[in-house]
Amino acid sequence: GRVVILGETERNFAAGMSGGIAYVYDESGDFKNKCNLEMVELQSLENDDRETIQSLLRDHVRLTKSVKGERVLANFHKESEKFVKVMPLEYKRVLKGEEVADG
Repeated sequence: GRVVILGETERNFAAGMSGGIAYVYDESGDFKNKCNLEMVELQSLENDDRETIQSLLRDHVRLTKSVKGERVLANFHKESEKFVKVMPLEYKRVLKGEEVADG
């Protein structure tokens, strides 16, 4: 699964995270200091990540009328630079294994 986090995170984010992908909106630029990096790595976004985030945000705004979500979507080109992709190391290995098997 995939999740977009628009709110602030506390320390030890991703502790025990072994699957799925989190896209964290790091508005204040301090997310790396709050993340438990034992089981995950932080990555920059690729184009397909941006498309996923936009799609999830559109659904979120439609369902909740989120002002923050609307603001991020309204200036997504610039705001997308503030997102961090949180990728569990084990999940990454599984995905790479699938790519090798498919390729």
